[in-house]
Amino acid sequence: MPKGRFPIMSNNCEQLNAISLFSGAGGLDIGFEDAGFNIVFANEIDKNAAETWRVNRPGSAAMHEGDLLDYIDLLSEHKGVDVVFGGPPCQGFSVAGKMNPDDPRSKLIWSFLEVVKQVQPRAFVIENVRALARLSRWREVRDSIVSHASDLGYSCEFEVYSASDYGVPQSRERVVFFGVKKEHGNARQFFDLMEQKKSEPKRLKEVLLSAGKYGTEQNPQTCTSHVSLAKHPVLRKSPYAGMLVNGAGRPMNLEGAAHTLPASMGGNKTPIIDERALQEGGENWFETYHGRLIAGETAPTSENVPDTLRRLTVKEAALLQTFPDGYKFMGPKTAQYKQIGNAVACNFARAIGESVAELLL
Repeated sequence: MPKGRFPIMSNNCEQLNAISLFSGAGGLDIGFEDAGFNIVFANEIDKNAAETWRVNRPGSAAMHEGDLLDYIDLLSEHKGVDVVFGGPPCQGFSVAGKMNPDDPRSKLIWSFLEVVKQVQPRAFVIENVRALARLSRWREVRDSIVSHASDLGYSCEFEVYSASDYGVPQSRERVVFFGVKKEHGNARQFFDLMEQKKSEPKRLKEVLLSAGKYGTEQNPQTCTSHVSLAKHPVLRKSPYAGMLVNGAGRPMNLEGAAHTLPASMGGNKTPIIDERALQEGGENWFETYHGRLIAGETAPTSENVPDTLRRLTVKEAALLQTFPDGYKFMGPKTAQYKQIGNAVACNFARAIGESVAELLL
């Protein structure tokens, strides 16, 4: 179970307490726990994710599985809690989805704010996809979040962050809405504190090697999807962009950062690793292949896929999301990949948790 380094005490000498909503596998929770928060209530509707949350916190009875709105009356027992945090499902806002305003998942932000209304925490945190903050079609939604929070007595603002600025080896951008009771401060103080928490991530290659040898008990194969070359590849300047293979799984640049890990991993959308380049060094096979395609020296139908190409494992995906080594994921392999892809990267979550704690103390 992830634990905070030191217990953080509030002004009345009690530990800071938190409510976790849309908890998933517990990425945000790990960050707040590392920052010293005690999670007194957690909620997740997905049974596999809820079990993951529980199995990694064997001494906690905080997880309440099922529809959040079924627990509104119970949540009232925690009125005045220090913080409510969560990442309402983002598929309704994501450019990877249909961006449908009528998608029921688009409405779960209002369920979150209903809990804020009922519980009246000192502060709250909402994490979601960048599109919610950037696309003009969602302007009314984000403006409504801020104005509704203000009506409830909170100073509320939002910013877009790259998780790679917070020790996460992944190009992953997310929006964070932060609200604080006006008598406790203003939201801008939180974002100022976030600026002080930046750190460099490890190289992708270093993280993958730390997972252990591929195909062993330490790092077992968890995705058997075959890697096949696209007959009509979409070429970009980089071999790590475009579409060189069938499916949405792209090759990984071992010397850079990973692309955003999607919740749809588990099949041919799972990122691809050149195992030889990982273990022995040298040029990634996709760089050579891409260069030959650009130069007109080869055709996709004439190339054989080397057996050194394979898919990212569950353990490697978890480490790229900066979950602690040994964190357990429950359910079928596709469910495990989904939980990891949906999670808030833990190092980024810790920066959020620490910033909230410093503001409330």
